[in-house]
Amino acid sequence: MATTNDLKNGMVLKLDGGELWSVVEFQHVKPGKGGAFVRTKLKNILSGKVVDKTFNAGVKVDVANVDKREMQFSYLDGEEFVFMDTETYDMVNVSRGTVGSAAGYLLENALATIAFNEGSPLYVDLPAAVELTVSHTEPGLQGDRSTGGTKPATLETGAEIKVPLFITTGEKVKVDTRTGDYLGRA
Repeated sequence: MATTNDLKNGMVLKLDGGELWSVVEFQHVKPGKGGAFVRTKLKNILSGKVVDKTFNAGVKVDVANVDKREMQFSYLDGEEFVFMDTETYDMVNVSRGTVGSAAGYLLENALATIAFNEGSPLYVDLPAAVELTVSHTEPGLQGDRSTGGTKPATLETGAEIKVPLFITTGEKVKVDTRTGDYLGRA
């Protein structure tokens, strides 16, 4: 248990019957009249929904214990991704729903940070950018290269992104894992 005076960005709170919310930002407000309060912006860890919530200053809040561990993606077992803890070598199965959009950028042996609460995985964080090979893209037309246009490309993981016209099949590209944008050649 902590009070609203102890809030920090990134802290995870257990509110509304056990839902986990991450503190995105907070602000202590002392108005001229009345008691002080804390205005927060909270993000639901599972759904990603962001809400504004106001607490009275000094109110007790339940802080959740979130353990973040670096793990290595081993293989896909049906609808579950199997990760290995890089320190203890324990294997952990993570459902496709928990992995979410990160599934399109995961290769075998890739490192990811997985957050756990009471032993169950909450979400998977990838590095900001990854290098992947283009498995298929249509060839660009001669003379089209100066327009700055884009075309669809399928990556080795099966994810589709937009790449510039000069990229060909077999090239390695750098991809932003948060937005799915092409960042450049690798």
